[in-house]
Amino acid sequence: MAIEITHTLLERLNALARQAGDAILEIYRGVDPQITYKKDDSPLTAADLASHEVLAAGLRQLDGEIPVLSEEGASIAYEERRSWNRFWSVDPLDGTKEFIKQNGEFTVNIALVEHGQPVLGIVYAPVLGRTYFGALGLGAWRSETVDNGAVMTQAVQAEGSGDSELAVVASRSHAGDHLTAFLGALPPHRLVSMGSSLKLCLVADGTADLYPRLGPTMEWDTAAAHGVVAAAGGQVLDWAGRPLVYNKPDLLNPFFIVLGQRSVLWREAFAATGLDADNMPKPPPRK
Repeated sequence: MAIEITHTLLERLNALARQAGDAILEIYRGVDPQITYKKDDSPLTAADLASHEVLAAGLRQLDGEIPVLSEEGASIAYEERRSWNRFWSVDPLDGTKEFIKQNGEFTVNIALVEHGQPVLGIVYAPVLGRTYFGALGLGAWRSETVDNGAVMTQAVQAEGSGDSELAVVASRSHAGDHLTAFLGALPPHRLVSMGSSLKLCLVADGTADLYPRLGPTMEWDTAAAHGVVAAAGGQVLDWAGRPLVYNKPDLLNPFFIVLGQRSVLWREAFAATGLDADNMPKPPPRK
């Protein structure tokens, strides 16, 4: 029997993400994260692999018929993947550099993708004790562990910050020329920042109004948070205004923008970058 998207499924996936987070924290709080490097020079730790093993086993137990595409799993050729109408997109530890820096802004990401679109997302930050989760047709929520150990859960919507100034997720210290031009063409705004896929979640919960991304990402970096944003009423679009599509041959995302429900003249600001939305440069592989 095919798995159904229900509140019970969300609860089970949240529990699975916490199990993966516990595996990460055992290594995070240890003395040796066992850092190695992949062929693209991106870091890989024992925590990435430990989380992958927990998630892969847990998702197979939920429904062994749904394939799993994980950053740390075996490479799966597009010839095999192209027939997938439904699959899990998983990043066992999104923000490995944040993990290494020990700033806590890394996440466990689980998304269910159907016909190229995320329909469910779980983004769990184990150090922060925070989970964003949601599914199309059900809604989106933020769950957080407070000082007394209680878990507080509230529904979220991508309604925007409500401030007179726009709240924009970006970093001037790491902004390239195109992003600098985009930010310079926006109305008055303030910057907010966060690591890993939590950046998209700041739009989902209304902390921020938009998140422009003019740098490289892979599908597993964004799928789970994209699912949360969509469930919260926001959008994740390429710069031509089309929703991001998943399960592409190279799994590399185009540059994109995350929008809440507040009206933002982002197309006008994009014109200042000098880029052609229909002929964007291909992002280099993420490192």
